[in-house]
Amino acid sequence: MSAADEIDPASSLYDWLAYDLRFYRQKRGLTGVQVGKIINCVRSHVANLEAGRACIDMDQAKALDRMWDTGGHFERLLFFARSLHNPDWFRQSTEYEAKARILRIYQGQTIPVPLQTEDYARAVLSMARVDDVEKALFGRMARQELIIGREDHPLIMVLLDQDSLDRPTGGPSVMKAQLRRLLELGERPAVSIRVIARSAGWHFGLNGPFQIMSLERRDVAYVGAFRGGRLVQDAAEVREMAVDFELIGAKASSEGESRALIERLMEGFDGDQLA
Repeated sequence: MSAADEIDPASSLYDWLAYDLRFYRQKRGLTGVQVGKIINCVRSHVANLEAGRACIDMDQAKALDRMWDTGGHFERLLFFARSLHNPDWFRQSTEYEAKARILRIYQGQTIPVPLQTEDYARAVLSMARVDDVEKALFGRMARQELIIGREDHPLIMVLLDQDSLDRPTGGPSVMKAQLRRLLELGERPAVSIRVIARSAGWHFGLNGPFQIMSLERRDVAYVGAFRGGRLVQDAAEVREMAVDFELIGAKASSEGESRALIERLMEGFDGDQLA
């Protein structure tokens, strides 16, 4: 049984898109090569689309609707797939994280999960009123191990707002240890940590946190949000987010300047604050 055979159209709108692409193709007796000519891609990519490993973009959806006279079926499906929340998105995003070759992360208010100490993570989960903190903490640390705990971990490029560094989450001692952890990770050749100082003013990242995961053959992204998030698989939208990441990075300090800022902030959690 192929991956396309296992697609359940009732599981998500993205799976519905994959299922219907194959259904409409087979109904018309077309090959993957013929469909590829309609949506301007090679046969292997059509196979990935039908297996749910990739998703059509809006131009491709419109091309299918025109050619097959569907009344806008694929365009509407893609619109709602992008717009509506899917509870399975977070699980899918963590699977992509573990497979990624490059992770580009922007975070404004908290330290990203791959870089968190256990005490910092516990403090965040406790303040978020998570029902079972220890269970959630175990999951978070396991997720971190899959990303950065292995020797061949991906290239990780992180942009952090200063707000995430000088807010005493969990108290001064927890925060000092967290900043020390950032400095240690920043010494790895495959980890880049840069800070957007508060003095830099407004930037694109203030619209919310996100990360871009570069896999072997494509990029996907995850946009964070309170009580949920959104998995982005449309290639055009992911490219736009990659541009946003570059624009945010243009406001960030160099690695050396960022390291010096983290060291100064860490010193600020010394002395009487630790009493």
